[in-house]
Amino acid sequence: MNILITGGAGFLGQQLIRALLDRGQLDGGAGSQPIRRIVCFDQTEGAIVDPRVRNVAGSISDAATVDALVDDTTQVVVHLAAVVSGTAEADFDLGMRVNLDGARHLLEACRAAGHRPRVLFSSSIAVFGGDLPAVVTDATAPTPQGSYGIQKLIGELLVQDFHRKGFIDGRAVRVPTVVVRPGLPNGAASGFASGIIREPLAGIECALPVDPSTEMWVASPRAVVRMFLRAIELPESAWGWHRVVNLPGLVASMHDELAALRKVGGQSAVDLVRHQPDPKVIALVRTWAARFETRRALEMGFVADASFDDIVRAYVEDNPSAVKLRA
Repeated sequence: MNILITGGAGFLGQQLIRALLDRGQLDGGAGSQPIRRIVCFDQTEGAIVDPRVRNVAGSISDAATVDALVDDTTQVVVHLAAVVSGTAEADFDLGMRVNLDGARHLLEACRAAGHRPRVLFSSSIAVFGGDLPAVVTDATAPTPQGSYGIQKLIGELLVQDFHRKGFIDGRAVRVPTVVVRPGLPNGAASGFASGIIREPLAGIECALPVDPSTEMWVASPRAVVRMFLRAIELPESAWGWHRVVNLPGLVASMHDELAALRKVGGQSAVDLVRHQPDPKVIALVRTWAARFETRRALEMGFVADASFDDIVRAYVEDNPSAVKLRA
């Protein structure tokens, strides 16, 4: 089994690679097979050192570079490479080059390979926005209100069409807001949802740019990686004609997050969070969907986190060196 993961040096990519290496095998459509090679592609080389991992640095927006990543032995492709929401909104051209052109280059490389590799496209709940129902269901039409969401929706449609034409075994998952993201803050407009947990637990003051009553649809890195693996291994027939699914998650308000933070880091951690409204962030967040009914995903065997408390505990377990404050 040979696997390509774009955006593999990112935190989700690295967690997915570790999960694959730990398992040692994967069902890519022809039964369970040992994993012999994982190509980790990103702007910079990944940190995982393993004889089964080949780290490659380059630009997803360069067609020749991407074309060289896929050969006749590539059985599974996971496309995580993307410019995050806030950056895509601030730099339209960069978002189009990476999120749209990059996806097109990768799909064309898979098409040219000629053997119909299994392709998992990481999309986002950002494809939903604007005037939405109280609960988004599998039948709700995507109506993105930002460049990132629009670019992700176009990527979904390309996956759908390349699958329909028989070029790939395509599938796409709409990922909830991932909380808690480890490491430094990034350009994601939703980054505050991780920041108000991550920074206080490290003893660092941080800002909450939205009202504490603001709700979001969230999932932990652990849950998302589990669901990626599920999405890859599901038989093609399980997806039917519609190759995109909304992944399950949890509804969490910022009040809920702060309550979970208090349980893990104590009141001293909560005191490090200051409410500092940001009109630009508020305007964008107001267009996002916060409540989903994900019946199709649940029937396909995707499983969400049990509680937000569990999400925070998992972050502490996975990143002990980043935690300074404890209750």
